[in-house]
Amino acid sequence: MNSFYAMQRANGDWFAVDDNGQTRMPIFRSSSEAMIARSRDSGMECFRPVTFDAHTLEKLRKTEGERASFFIVADPSRKLKHSLRMGSTELAALMIEFPKDTSKQ
Repeated sequence: MNSFYAMQRANGDWFAVDDNGQTRMPIFRSSSEAMIARSRDSGMECFRPVTFDAHTLEKLRKTEGERASFFIVADPSRKLKHSLRMGSTELAALMIEFPKDTSKQ
């Protein structure tokens, strides 16, 4: 099973951005990629990268339902809106399908 990283505040809030009226949470392949994106976006200043795995996704889906949507960030040096848009079902499949690359942590 594959783990990713998302940005979370100490109070438990997740970082998300507006994408034409839809709120999307950026998902990163490693904590270092999340930190690169954080350095480029002042809105992430109070957030830290945390593991975002299938268990975390399931908890989010219970509270957000099908509204939960994501940006899969391929290049953290670009604007988040240049990322792949994905729903929670697609992200769950991606987490199971691809093995974790531990060399990028």
